[in-house]
Amino acid sequence: MIQKLTWLFLVLLGIVWACSSDDEDSGNDSFNRSVMLVNWADNLIIPAYQSFSDQLNDLDSAFDAFSSDKSEANLQTLRNTWLEAYKGWQKVALYEIGPAEDIDYLMKMNTYPANTSQIDQFRGTGALPSNAADDTRGFPALDYLFNGLADTDAGIVAAFDTGTTQFAKAVLDNMVLLTDTVLNDWTTSYRDTFVDNDGSSANASVDRYVNAYISYYEMSVRNRKIGIPAGFSTGTTRPEDLEAFYSPENSKVLFLESVEAIQDFFNGKHFTTEITGASLASYLQELNTVKDKDSLDKTINDELDEAKNAVSNLGTFKAEIENNSPPTALLSAYEEVQDLVSLLKSDMASAMNIRLASDTDGD
Repeated sequence: MIQKLTWLFLVLLGIVWACSSDDEDSGNDSFNRSVMLVNWADNLIIPAYQSFSDQLNDLDSAFDAFSSDKSEANLQTLRNTWLEAYKGWQKVALYEIGPAEDIDYLMKMNTYPANTSQIDQFRGTGALPSNAADDTRGFPALDYLFNGLADTDAGIVAAFDTGTTQFAKAVLDNMVLLTDTVLNDWTTSYRDTFVDNDGSSANASVDRYVNAYISYYEMSVRNRKIGIPAGFSTGTTRPEDLEAFYSPENSKVLFLESVEAIQDFFNGKHFTTEITGASLASYLQELNTVKDKDSLDKTINDELDEAKNAVSNLGTFKAEIENNSPPTALLSAYEEVQDLVSLLKSDMASAMNIRLASDTDGD
């Protein structure tokens, strides 16, 4: 009888242990997602949008000064201000959720390569049609206007006739309007909607945003900024598909800014200070997630550092592509960038029990 009871006790113990294991696999952890969402909204996302809005206003003012006095000196000031705003864009482009997702903000602000033939048609009329294609708007359109209308600064200044000036102003006004819309939505209503949706389901804020975050890194950073121009998948290089094609010294700068934003978000780094709050990194720490005998959050940070270092050691992306066939160093840097994808998709998302909505390349 005692042996029978002992056997029954062991069976029940095994069932309880199995159920506990199943609970862990189902994402039943104690991490406070609400605190993380508050940190994301109040210390990362909204301050980044506010800063970017200020940078766009500075760009608008610089353009007004150039319009009033079309000189090469004012053109250079305009370019500098445009680059600072473009760098600021890299700090908000990753937040394609909620208001930004609703208006296709990412596509309207930064679809490249620019459709220069259509832009030339529009600047002939001095207007940006309300239904204009995404590749005639945003930063790439301004890159063409400020850097690509002629081979010399004097030629670019001369190209700014009345129609071109009016069109450039319309592009800028559209960028300001889109940004004001997103920022206003975040500060008036969406912030609370985002923070309150703190569950752990496919429609919860953490799950939805982690999907958007990984997709942005994979498609917009890895593929569009390096992979497609370097011909990684096709074997055919396309330097004309580079971001900031008409100011090639900036493509690498913008890439590094975007990866810095990806890393800062991962670590929950406040936008205006060095303080860090609840984050994907601290979530992994609480889960005690290990990868290759190291904590997964450290492995991810190390991989991000390696990707940045690999790119920092390159020349301009355009030079790497045009001076090397194939562009071996750029393709090698791409591999470092690629290594992070599986860490985010297979390891991080799995540890947090976040189901990815789609898997574009099987990683």
